[in-house]
Amino acid sequence: MNLTLGPTIELDRLSEKRPDKEYMASLVEAETSRFFVLAGAKPVVDSNEDRTETRIHWFTGPEISEMGLAISEAMLLGLDPSDGTARFAVATSEHYARGAPQARDTLKNRAEISTLAAQGSMPASELALVGQAAALATWHENNRCCGRCGGSMTFKQGGWKRKCWACGYETFPRVDPIVIMAVTDGDRIVLAHEERFPDKMYSTLAGYLEPGDDVPHAVRRETKEEVGLEVGEVRLIGSQPWPFPHSLMLGCIARAEPTELVVAAAEIQDAQWFSREDAQAMLEHRHPQELWLPGAQSMAHHLVKVFLGGEI
Repeated sequence: MNLTLGPTIELDRLSEKRPDKEYMASLVEAETSRFFVLAGAKPVVDSNEDRTETRIHWFTGPEISEMGLAISEAMLLGLDPSDGTARFAVATSEHYARGAPQARDTLKNRAEISTLAAQGSMPASELALVGQAAALATWHENNRCCGRCGGSMTFKQGGWKRKCWACGYETFPRVDPIVIMAVTDGDRIVLAHEERFPDKMYSTLAGYLEPGDDVPHAVRRETKEEVGLEVGEVRLIGSQPWPFPHSLMLGCIARAEPTELVVAAAEIQDAQWFSREDAQAMLEHRHPQELWLPGAQSMAHHLVKVFLGGEI
């Protein structure tokens, strides 16, 4: 099972064509090519008055240039095989979007990616493209200077490579693997509230893989560190790209003994064993304490549904 932020538009990412400078330049300059803008990691969108329907706002190349944006650093998302349209994203700062006279009105309708994912107002296929672009943009922002010699890194291959002009060091977009796990004793599930979460939202446990970890070891280590439980069997059930900022969620089911939780992780404010009835009520937003779970497009939501479905 694999999840995205929704089914992706099947774009050809043209990995074999990216080193061809002339070809890439021709795509950027093509009249049919379309671009969307990320301003401070927020996509510029079109939406109805109550924001129940939201779409990517696509610009032409000349419109991007007229706004003073760096079309030469447009990040290639891919080529639509159905009509040959090349799709790009261009990143700028929110400060520029708010202040530049030639751009501020055109770029004023921006939305948080997390809000779009939670509300489900954007078609899932477009949300996947926004996520792809946000992950690339964050990587570029964090790799402006060479990690080897400190020189400036240049934009290459439609945004899929950076190269140091001084020492020649090359770097490519990164993905951070994260284990996210439904820890259960068979009848109950562990759910936690972290300081960064919205009020009364609980979720499954999660943590980054460290050097030397495999997936089961990371699940066992993180569970022990966060809530003091010893985990036995671990089963990987699926994965999901998660662009906050550039993660890959590895969804797991983990079996633990029904012992008392000991919350130790600094970021976790509360963790509890929840019954199936409680978890179902949280999923349906009818819990008596108004506790709730992440939205349907998240791996955490899917893991809880797997638990409730009796698949474990």
